[in-house]
Amino acid sequence: MPIPEADRQRARGRPSTSSSTRPAARTTVRARVPRRQLLRVASVACGIQFGWALQLSLLTPYVQELGIPHQWASIIWLCGPLSGLLVQPLVGHTSDRCTSKFGRRRPFIVGGAVSIIIAVLIIGHSADIGWLFGDRGSYRPRAIVAFVFGFWILDVANNMTQGPCRALLADLTGKDHRRNRVANAYFSLFMAVGNVLGFATGSYSGWFKILPFTRTAACDVDCANLKSAFFIDIIFIAITTYLSVLAAKEVPLGSCDRSTAAHGEGLEQPAGQAEEAFLWELFGTFRYFSGTIWIILSVTALNWIGWFPFLLFDTDWMGREIYGGQPNEGANYNAGVRMGSFGLMLNSVVLGITSVLMEKLCSKWGAGFVWGVSNILMALCFLSMLILSYVANHMDFIGHDLPPVGIVIAALVIFAILGVPLAITYSVPYALISTRIESLGLGQGLSMGVLNLAIVIPQVVVSVGSGPWDQIFGGGNSPAFAVAGVAALTSGLMAILAIPRTRSQKPRALP
Repeated sequence: MPIPEADRQRARGRPSTSSSTRPAARTTVRARVPRRQLLRVASVACGIQFGWALQLSLLTPYVQELGIPHQWASIIWLCGPLSGLLVQPLVGHTSDRCTSKFGRRRPFIVGGAVSIIIAVLIIGHSADIGWLFGDRGSYRPRAIVAFVFGFWILDVANNMTQGPCRALLADLTGKDHRRNRVANAYFSLFMAVGNVLGFATGSYSGWFKILPFTRTAACDVDCANLKSAFFIDIIFIAITTYLSVLAAKEVPLGSCDRSTAAHGEGLEQPAGQAEEAFLWELFGTFRYFSGTIWIILSVTALNWIGWFPFLLFDTDWMGREIYGGQPNEGANYNAGVRMGSFGLMLNSVVLGITSVLMEKLCSKWGAGFVWGVSNILMALCFLSMLILSYVANHMDFIGHDLPPVGIVIAALVIFAILGVPLAITYSVPYALISTRIESLGLGQGLSMGVLNLAIVIPQVVVSVGSGPWDQIFGGGNSPAFAVAGVAALTSGLMAILAIPRTRSQKPRALP
């Protein structure tokens, strides 16, 4: 069914115009953006992901060392999906209409980067802040408050930054679907580089010797290593943000030359009207989605039900189930966390290699088929983790020795193989959704926000439910990984059977 012109215009946040009053469209030929420029623009993902890698590998164990029980540690991560649910669509909507002289996306990228720097400084110094306000002993409530405050700012800042980054790449590639996939593959590649550097930084235990001032009365060796790693993160995010915003040649939306501004979205609106347009765009356009778009969103949601338990508890699983340790009880747990960070570094190396091969894989077999196969591979890896946990739990080393080398190597191999489906998760869904929503006349910022809903809602469910769910079955991380494996298998079968193998979708007729 055709989308009525009036509804289509309202969905884009501007008044409808009849064909008799609409000014004649000026035919423009858009210059193709060089790949080198796309590469530099995508480089900001390296700095963002460096901090994410530290967050994913070190912060769940660290917050347990501050005194939060394991079953409630996942609640700390609730801000990520909640801020993604609200912040990223709002930022996407606002950036679509931003008339700053610096462009539509770059002000948000820079603002997000500055917020990330502030957040990691708070997190790194949370133990010192707690000590300053009276914390003593193993349970440090004031440090937890500072940590949670910085953690939530970090999640908001990450969501504020990543959406405009991807939207900027979509702006630069326009309707060239192949180049859009290439740009997203570059983004995924830099995420892999940031992951490698971040996880390598997290796995090294000697940063406190290089930066001795980070160790204080409130901050022990592990805390000082965390603090030092975040200082390095600040340097990375500053450098990559500078390179990215300098490479992007955005034309201000309010300028007279709007040939590069998507769909002429530069009309000014009162604040109240803009908010109404945002709500209408985000939810009102759902009725125009084709069946393929709903399938992509459903596969994405199931995909992230699979991924989020792993991202929350990967290093904690290594410390508990493989090394048999507990936070603040002996050296095994911290040794396992560092080995988990090393495994995630291997994961990122594989992720980077897969990103380079992404375009060839999708061109040969179709993006949906590749995505589906990768999700089935992810399910098999989670099954292997359950088996490995069972084997390690029935060996006699727990409590008095390190695990056998074979068990550790097997865990590292699983972490490394998971880099393949993770690379595809970071790239293919974004390319699929941006090319299919384009025919609805929405801005790329909002299209990223729509996909983000399918990512963050499952994350809210996992954040709230995974800790108590694990506790029902006696603690540990295996129950959450079992649910993750089922979700991954289901999403893989849906992607293979329901997403068309063609690389383009027949658009719906427009008046």
